Amino acid sequence: MKMKVKEVAELVGISVRTLHHYDAIGLLTPEETTDAGYRYYSERNLETLQQILFFRELDFPLKEIKNILSDPSFDRQQALQLHRKLLLEKRERIDQMIATIDKTTQYIKGERDMSNEEKFKGFNFSHNPYEEEARKLWGAKAVEQSNTAFENKAVGEKMNDIYRKLAHLTNTPPESTEAQTAITEWYEFLNTHTGHHYTLEAFKGLGHMYIADERFTTNIDQFGAGLAQFMSEAMTIFADHNKK
Repeated sequence: MKMKVKEVAELVGISVRTLHHYDAIGLLTPEETTDAGYRYYSERNLETLQQILFFRELDFPLKEIKNILSDPSFDRQQALQLHRKLLLEKRERIDQMIATIDKTTQYIKGERDMSNEEKFKGFNFSHNPYEEEARKLWGAKAVEQSNTAFENKAVGEKMNDIYRKLAHLTNTPPESTEAQTAITEWYEFLNTHTGHHYTLEAFKGLGHMYIADERFTTNIDQFGAGLAQFMSEAMTIFADHNKK
């Protein structure tokens, strides 16, 4: 059985362009390409594509996936078993974070107490019991790049979450408890994840840039009209208040 590129794209839920890219970089070459340029994929191609997508779900870079799959020692069944372990571990971590969201919501409403440890349940990315096994199978470099990609994605999602949280508060005074709690989270995020240490004065200056530089304003206001102005005011209040 052979399938056309469009049929494979619809079956898997990825774009035709993605399949063309995989072909161009030598990651997934169709079983047959006609003189007219039509691509036909075999059952074996689909099995390889399944492996590629499992690796992508675990944030492996395409270059490393190609190296792994082209290695003569690659064992598909062994890989599937480890994929399962890694995905189960990932699911458990996500389930813990969802539970943390639910508990935090109850905590904000005053319906329960919450320890500091509970507030960060599920956010520990420092240990994965199957990582050493993955390193042995696929190499340390591939796993390190996968971890870096996952961490970068998590950091980006955290940043966007804070922007969205602040965007919901733009109708409240920037000096309000809710606004200052959210802007404190922004201050801590910048000092934890950007590689820079922002003094209170630098943080205040950054807020001024949000409205002085149109590029900042445009980027921030995509989360909500007036967000850059609101954040700038809240950051100034935060900095001035904490200097005292």
